[in-house]
Amino acid sequence: MINLFKFVGCDSANAWQCTLQDPATPVAEGIVNLHHDVTFFLAFIVVFVFVLIANTLYRFSYTSNPIPSNTIHKASLEIIWTMLPGVILVLIAVPSFSLLYGTDEVVDPAITVKVVGHQWYWSYEYTDYETVDGEALAYDSYMVEEGDLEYGEQRLLSVDNQVVVPVNTHVRFIVTSSDVLHSWCVPSLGVKLDACPGRLNEVSVFIKREGEFFGQCSEICGVNHGFMPIAVDAVPYEKFIDWISDKLEDL
Repeated sequence: MINLFKFVGCDSANAWQCTLQDPATPVAEGIVNLHHDVTFFLAFIVVFVFVLIANTLYRFSYTSNPIPSNTIHKASLEIIWTMLPGVILVLIAVPSFSLLYGTDEVVDPAITVKVVGHQWYWSYEYTDYETVDGEALAYDSYMVEEGDLEYGEQRLLSVDNQVVVPVNTHVRFIVTSSDVLHSWCVPSLGVKLDACPGRLNEVSVFIKREGEFFGQCSEICGVNHGFMPIAVDAVPYEKFIDWISDKLEDL
């Protein structure tokens, strides 16, 4: 069956895209809503300042007001234009602090996936599932070369081995690096986590809908930095168990 999400493009970057990708997690939804709120305040301030400047140029020009005013200050006006920006900053800070807390909160996960960045590919390890040899399920993920792309796959984004996780499940990603700085970033999931050598960073993800979500390394890591994409496939829990079983059998 052809995955229609590959054609919709709502979960991957499109050419000349100016909008955010469709959110698939509560954190991503919070990021989109905060962006819209800040954009509203930004538009209001730009329009207000533009109208104020235009009004000032018109009313206090030489032709409209040949005798200049001797007023040098006004206490009430000083108080207003000092307090108003402070109120706007508080209105922006409250939801942003709440979102920041939500991104740092790690819920008791049902599944843990360890992500390791390399020059220039990703390795994934499912620490909750072991092979017959007692080793954790692990595999590497490389970008599919342009000449090997199949119908529906995306150039520079499709990989040979995707990250498969269940929907409506708390999944913990532990991210690190084996060589230089990388960054594991999937915009639709609201995730951008640095992969630092010798350090473990973690993030909790709760995907609310099925789909195929794409991202790329977001930390300049060398000559092939632009060729280590990320593909996360969110499936129902039953299909995830079947995929795990098939992977363990193949190993």
